[in-house]
Amino acid sequence: MTTSNVSATTQLASAASAPSAAHPRLHVVVEGSGPVVMLSHALGCDLHMWDGVAARLKDRFTVLRYDHRAHGQSEAPAGPYSMALLAEDAAQVIQQHASGPVHVVGLSMGGMMAQALAALHPALVRSIVVANAACHYDDAARAMWQARIATVLAQGMGAIAEGAMQRWFTAAFREDVAGGGARQVVQCRAQLERTDAVGYAASCDAVANIDFRHSNTTLRCPALVIAGLRDEATPLASSEAVTASIAGSQLRTLDAAHLSAVEQPEAFATLLTAFFDGVA
Repeated sequence: MTTSNVSATTQLASAASAPSAAHPRLHVVVEGSGPVVMLSHALGCDLHMWDGVAARLKDRFTVLRYDHRAHGQSEAPAGPYSMALLAEDAAQVIQQHASGPVHVVGLSMGGMMAQALAALHPALVRSIVVANAACHYDDAARAMWQARIATVLAQGMGAIAEGAMQRWFTAAFREDVAGGGARQVVQCRAQLERTDAVGYAASCDAVANIDFRHSNTTLRCPALVIAGLRDEATPLASSEAVTASIAGSQLRTLDAAHLSAVEQPEAFATLLTAFFDGVA
């Protein structure tokens, strides 16, 4: 394992990336020391989606997390958004907080961003992990996304919250009071409902229009694909398609629903560290 490409930090650091004409102010948290791992969250979440994974990585890695535009504590500029635009946001975060290529880990929308970033800025990317994410949507799926956009713009974020929780987590996790699953579901639902509806709709449009079927064939960085065996939002077949499109990529599965990193942070982190250890 190579040494860190940022100055080692032992205390939690929080910052906001500087805004520019092209980029909004993004909320960023950096903690730990060692090689840099960027964690990119799912649609409707924020960087706290990664709390459990970050806690397990920070002893060996510098963990770089940020809120996507229109999510968490980041600014919500007017749309339209595209996945290429979200990748440019991530590139700016890397350039401001690291001094070389980083491991990029993304889940759902974050996994889509990782695919875009690796194609647009290969010099910034040491490896990618694409979790619970697709590389393309057909017309029927795009129509579903447009229906969701119409719902949140007309009725607000609360209108989609219950359905999202059912897709994001297994029933066992949602009902797990003693183990803390139920509490985490409440927190994720609250974050979803706080998300700016207009910004969320613009992000949905960015997700709906992805197509990495060609660009993924050009990627040369090591790649790990993680699928949730009980993920109804992004079924195993979607992860298999991502794996098939990236030469040399590895596919691993977890017995989890869509937000696998929240539901199984220890198992997720174990997959990451094993993969990173194998990256030259």
